[in-house]
Order: sequence, then structure tokens, then C-alpha cells
Amino acid sequence: MALQQIVEQTVTGLGYDLVEVERSAGGLLRITIDLPWVAPAQDASAVPEQFVTVEDCEKVTRQLQFALEVDGIDYHRLEVSSPGIDRLLRHEQDFIRFEGQEVDLTLKQPIGAAAAGAVAANRKKFRGTLERTEGGGWQIVWTDAPAPKPGQRVSKKRAPAPLQALGFTLDELREARLAPIVNFKGRASKGELLKEQSVPDAEDPSAG
Repeated sequence: MALQQIVEQTVTGLGYDLVEVERSAGGLLRITIDLPWVAPAQDASAVPEQFVTVEDCEKVTRQLQFALEVDGIDYHRLEVSSPGIDRLLRHEQDFIRFEGQEVDLTLKQPIGAAAAGAVAANRKKFRGTLERTEGGGWQIVWTDAPAPKPGQRVSKKRAPAPLQALGFTLDELREARLAPIVNFKGRASKGELLKEQSVPDAEDPSAG
């Protein structure tokens, strides 16, 4: 059984969502998990948002150690953590959850001359706001104008920078992540700034 499948079955079987599986140098296997997301009710303020705890990470770590040993998966050290501010977006519900947030998108293929317009036809990477289209699809909206420097005063008479938009499907994406921007007046106020917690695999006898 493939590593991704083993990890996904184990994590979801314990009631969590699998966000990412990474193999790093030195035999480190890093697993990122999250609590299943449920769309908030109209009175969202009545229910505080839940986050992955150290205890959650420890529980998943123990079960993964067993599952990986049974299937003979080679690794040196296992680390289970909650998502950081550059969280990977994998599923449709991730895009629904983080609609309106700043994201980094990488396409599998360049946008091509037909869709380029004012954008380079060989461009694959974009940073902008994730939005729903009128047809129910997805688009990223951005401007290539430089952002004002910290402390720089912007005239109210200054014309807003022109916006550009690119529609996409999830199948066209190589990767999508929340842009790692710490904005305590924006993302954090919505409860989307996730505090990273990690649990090293201290019980792994092969760890050195």
C-alpha cells in the first residue's frame, strides 16, 4: 500500500483530515492534520473555532507508528503537526473554507497565449484573493502593482491599481496554499491563522 494511502486511511480513521504528507532530508516524515471543517452557522460567533491540540497530534503519531511499521514503510523520524499559515489547500471544501483569503496558486501548465491578455503567457504562479465566480467556479483576483511600503502614506485621490482575474479548476492546479501573510486584522480575526503545533516521534526506536 502506498504511503499516501496508508497515512490518509489512518488519519481519517481517527476522525481527522489529512492536509499534507512530506518526506524531508534525513528521513523525516512530516504529516499535517486538521480537524474536519463544518461550514459555520449564521450565528458563527456562538461556536468557538476548534484547533488541533498536542494531544491530537500524539494520538495520530502513535497510530501512524503502528500502521507504518505493519506496512514496512521506511522512515527515520515521524512528525505530526497542525497546519501553519501556509496551509495546503487540497479539496473543494478547503477552497470554500478559505474563500476571500490571500492564496498562492501554481498551475500545472502555463496559462497560454489565448488566456494571457496582459499577463505573460508562460506564467504559472499567482498570488491574490480566492473568489467564487458567478457560475460557481473559482478564480484568483490580483494586481501586479507594487504594494505600498510600511508607513507609506497613500493619497485618497490615487486611482486604485487595476485588478486582474483568472478562472481555474482544481484539476488545473499543481498546488494551492494560503499565502503566508500574518495579518492580525484580517485572517486572524476570522480564526484562520492556525497556530502550528508539532509532536516529534520520540518513541521511534530508529530515531537518532
